[in-house]
Amino acid sequence: MNAMGIVAEDIDRVRSATDFVALAAEHIALKRVGRQYQGLCPFHTEKSGSFSISPDKGVYYCFGCGAKGDAIDFVRNLEHLDFGAAVERLAAKAGISLRYDNEAMGRDRARKAELWKVMEKAVAFYHDQLNTKTPGAGAARSYLRSRGYDTDLVRQFQIGWAPDGWDALSKELRLTAEQGRETGLCFVNKVGKLNDFFRSRILFPIFDVSGKPVAFGGRKLPDADGPKYRNSPETPLYRKSEILYGLNWAKTDVVATGEVIVCEGYTDVIAFHQAGAPRAVATCGTALADEHFKILKNFARRIVLAYDADAAGQNAAEKFYAWEKRYEVDLHVVALPKGADPADVARTDPARLKSAVAEAHRFLAFRIERILDGGDLRSPEGRARAFDAAAAAIWDHPNELVREDYLRQVADRCRVSDETLARRLSARPVADPASPGGQD
Repeated sequence: MNAMGIVAEDIDRVRSATDFVALAAEHIALKRVGRQYQGLCPFHTEKSGSFSISPDKGVYYCFGCGAKGDAIDFVRNLEHLDFGAAVERLAAKAGISLRYDNEAMGRDRARKAELWKVMEKAVAFYHDQLNTKTPGAGAARSYLRSRGYDTDLVRQFQIGWAPDGWDALSKELRLTAEQGRETGLCFVNKVGKLNDFFRSRILFPIFDVSGKPVAFGGRKLPDADGPKYRNSPETPLYRKSEILYGLNWAKTDVVATGEVIVCEGYTDVIAFHQAGAPRAVATCGTALADEHFKILKNFARRIVLAYDADAAGQNAAEKFYAWEKRYEVDLHVVALPKGADPADVARTDPARLKSAVAEAHRFLAFRIERILDGGDLRSPEGRARAFDAAAAAIWDHPNELVREDYLRQVADRCRVSDETLARRLSARPVADPASPGGQD
């Protein structure tokens, strides 16, 4: 059986039907050189074109990085899709209906395709509602303008408005109870009627990495009742731990820069786009976890956390270091003003937000800086407490060489002698609970 159960004959049909040169030209500039086409490689940074396509054979090769393959491989590597998803993407482009070896697998794919179409219609419906005279839509537009969201930004992220009606969406799309349940768009109430899941909320559509809509994040207006955010439940299309909001838009810049910015919320992701750093993603109402790193490591190795890392504290340190080792990534932290989130900074000083990413510290360096900034380095007692608190944080790190280097830096800042430092290196210190370390 082929990947995702697609019949081999249909895979060959997709390859044959795909105009590889036209496909590649959607992403890179190509020029004809003899019987080949050449351009800058989309898979690594270069100044002279070493990427070559042979239209006769339907294959590509990069003389710079060694990347090679056919049209399916090109889509897989460019959009970070699995084999089956890449075939399905090209099949849809060519108007080819795919068959599956496994009947159950074929039914599952067909069912999901139906649900994706429902979600696409829901995204369009809610987006249109934002621009109508529906009660609440005007207030939603005013709120978005106050956050710096112009028409182009609203269109880019397909932001919408869920009207205050029990069944506005379900009636408009004529949803069945099964469709409503399996997309998370509706639920059956106590009297057996279909109700919309979202009402009177600004909606941020959530897409998977390939750009298919799978869920929504709904924000209430500032003066409305209820929780600030309400997110779609998990469905056959949507697993929170497997989806990162914004990755569909961010992946090109992420791959180009080798860096991904991880935020807490939808508006933070949009803030980074506004600030000229369109490589931000957000966890969808869940804490950062192993599942997210399994996804992120395939796109970039430098991962920048753009949320309140003070909250991570001592308990999270062990996890952070384990993730760095297990997934071979480098974790950095953006230093934002106390009490501010990326969206706040983007509205007042977008250039500062962008520069904060470039100046992000490694996680341990960030912790140390917070501790020392919170201490009193003017007095011997204050310097002693600050050193002990910083040393306690440093000792959480599993690498001896890293610990020793940071300890020497802190010793210099706190005016600790080489003799005292040598004694401290031989025994793990304990931080005074009343010291600045207790804030971390």
